[in-house]
Amino acid sequence: MLIENPLNESSLTFPLLEYIHILGFICGAGTVALVNFRLLGVCLTQKSAAELWRATMPWTVGGLVLVIFSGLLLFGVNPEEYYLNRIFLWKMSLLVLAILFYYTLVRKAAVSARPGIARTVSCISLALWIAVICGGVFLGQAASRPPAAAQPPAGINFDEFLKGAPHSTAARPAPNQ
Repeated sequence: MLIENPLNESSLTFPLLEYIHILGFICGAGTVALVNFRLLGVCLTQKSAAELWRATMPWTVGGLVLVIFSGLLLFGVNPEEYYLNRIFLWKMSLLVLAILFYYTLVRKAAVSARPGIARTVSCISLALWIAVICGGVFLGQAASRPPAAAQPPAGINFDEFLKGAPHSTAARPAPNQ
């Protein structure tokens, strides 16, 4: 007996979950980047790093929660494709490392007033988050998408279209000379 995954019932589920996942990452990683850039002294210098840390914390946590839950649902759409995928395992390892690094060393650097250490910590943090984003991009390219739930319209053969089947040129107008 084959058990159907309810997440595969609609062809819109996977793209919608991806959009939610990306939105969460924009909120979570975007605020992480703001704090790290502040530690580097690049932007938002009118506030201290500690003030910026406190101000962005709800957005960071909310974004990361959205990313984690939408990521779990994305995983549930086609778990066989992901659980043995090296890129997926690499991305998850980097995500855990980036979160732990951000909430320990970056937090300490934001609270302390030592700019040399803060710059080093923020560079490492930014590198980790960029690696997580790249892992997601590579995963999107490496993992095949689940089959669409909806069948193509009757009378349309997408396989012939993709193979470049010859088209009739009788209906085309002659090019102007």
